[in-house]
Amino acid sequence: MAGSTLEIKNLHVEIEGNEILKGVNLTIKGGEFHAVMGPNGTGKSTLASAIMGHPHYEITEGSVLLDGKEVLEMDVDERAKAGLFLGMQYPSEISGVTTSDFLRSSINARREEGDEIPLMKFIKEMDEVLDYLEIDKNMAQRYLNEGFSGGEKKRNEILQLMLLKPEIAILDEIDSGLDIDALKVVSKGINKLRDDQFGCLIITHYQRLLNYITPDKVHVMMQGRVVKSGGPELAQRLEAEGYDWIKQELGIEDENVEQEV
Repeated sequence: MAGSTLEIKNLHVEIEGNEILKGVNLTIKGGEFHAVMGPNGTGKSTLASAIMGHPHYEITEGSVLLDGKEVLEMDVDERAKAGLFLGMQYPSEISGVTTSDFLRSSINARREEGDEIPLMKFIKEMDEVLDYLEIDKNMAQRYLNEGFSGGEKKRNEILQLMLLKPEIAILDEIDSGLDIDALKVVSKGINKLRDDQFGCLIITHYQRLLNYITPDKVHVMMQGRVVKSGGPELAQRLEAEGYDWIKQELGIEDENVEQEV
């Protein structure tokens, strides 16, 4: 059985009248890992936020299809239930809700009523993933992300990813702020999910993450568009030579389009 397919077609997005995405086209299939790279402010994080329904972004043109169904017509929770997952660059802190309660509620939200995950099965699965990601089990009883270090927040995102088992994951700079040891652990968790049912879109500035997670395809975004695509060797060239050669090749002078939200 083939995995799900996420199709992004001619996606245009603006905020407060400023167009940020100017016709993005990407297709991610189950079993494929795609990396989106590019300088700061070129639309990468906007792409992730728009797909998942951030209210500050207005979709002015295009579509996002998950297995042929229009994602842009779904509420945010419906997008998650349909099998999309966003690993956030800056995860929110939620006081009063423990990590374990949040995780169990999230799992049950994707299951039919009356088919909730049994408590002991949930605890067993959670403990196994906590061990795999080298996370202190006490973290599960702490309020979600409250007082967590940057590395703990990112590991917690991967903990959610591994327990929720989405069809397509979008990881927005999951490597930012991580030291090398944390980066290896986070990468190990992502690679654990790799099979022909799971597709992943990895947004990153740096090739170092891709030393541990080998993408099938690499895309470069500038000026709100995908301007170049290739294999893993493209990320290696970007690491060695930067982005100037692409700008010169395409006649791009100013690649920035994003603004703070």
